[in-house]
Amino acid sequence: MSRSNIYEYILSDYYRYYGGDRQIPPPKIKVVFRALLAKNHCFAYSFWLRLASRKNLFYPLARLMNFRQSRKYGIQISPFTKIGYGLYIGHGVGIVINRRTVIGNNCNISQFLTIGSNKGTPAVIGDNVYIGPSVCLVENVRIGDNATIGAGAVVTKDIPANATAVGSPAKVISYDNPACFIKNRWSIE
Repeated sequence: MSRSNIYEYILSDYYRYYGGDRQIPPPKIKVVFRALLAKNHCFAYSFWLRLASRKNLFYPLARLMNFRQSRKYGIQISPFTKIGYGLYIGHGVGIVINRRTVIGNNCNISQFLTIGSNKGTPAVIGDNVYIGPSVCLVENVRIGDNATIGAGAVVTKDIPANATAVGSPAKVISYDNPACFIKNRWSIE
């Protein structure tokens, strides 16, 4: 994560889940209550992950809440993972992401995702990428912008931009309709 305003990251995640008018952002208190009341545990996880990502007034509480939610839902994303604006976790359970992974803006990740590395060189994921359920990204792979990775894919080689890849090992099957599953995109201005 770059060192810009943490609230902008949280707001971008909120927008990915709930949509709305970006010109009139929701009051901070509404965003906080949605996270605290856990109407959507994936947004709540993202909220605490973002707060735990850097030192601030709420850092000790954020680290504790991030740890508790990681244990509860089986989501292991380090607060120090580089994640762009607009992270969307769909059906968050059983997610393991190496802390050196780089995730771009407006990415969707699904349940039972594993991004691993035995050599310390995990994946780099572009902007507007959809990663389906039960996907494994192995070692130093690059996923291009607007790519879609289908359910159950095992990605061992780079996936180009605008491609849809499926299978084990993953193979590109199409360049039609890139990033069609990415809704409520947060635009960086």
